[in-house]
Amino acid sequence: MTDDIRWQQRFHNYEKAFLLLERGLSITTPTEIERGGIIQFYKMAFKLAWKCMKDYLEYQGYTVNSPRDAIKLAFQANILADGQLWIDALSDTNLNTHTYEEIRAIEVVDKIKSDYFPALQQLHRRMSIELER
Repeated sequence: MTDDIRWQQRFHNYEKAFLLLERGLSITTPTEIERGGIIQFYKMAFKLAWKCMKDYLEYQGYTVNSPRDAIKLAFQANILADGQLWIDALSDTNLNTHTYEEIRAIEVVDKIKSDYFPALQQLHRRMSIELER
């Protein structure tokens, strides 16, 4: 598989997770189960997002050794609008713990909706443009 096909396939997988997250976030008052799904869709979308960036950057000739490298290089290459937000999302371990507590899960979903989803949305738009080239 060539590098250009790899990043394109990764983008399609990212897009599927992104659209599931978008659909989950459109639920006005999610139930406890729906919140759990939103959090899981976010985790899946975020992981696929940085891997998509990595594959795309490698296709462009960069060497990427870690998720942090992918984020930093993507910001430098003007793929990401807010590199610090992506670094914050990467290090936000609170999304991985205590989401079984209802109040904490509500806070996590709110943070995804207000902070991280717009960043994922911006990446989706940018990579869609790259795909069309």
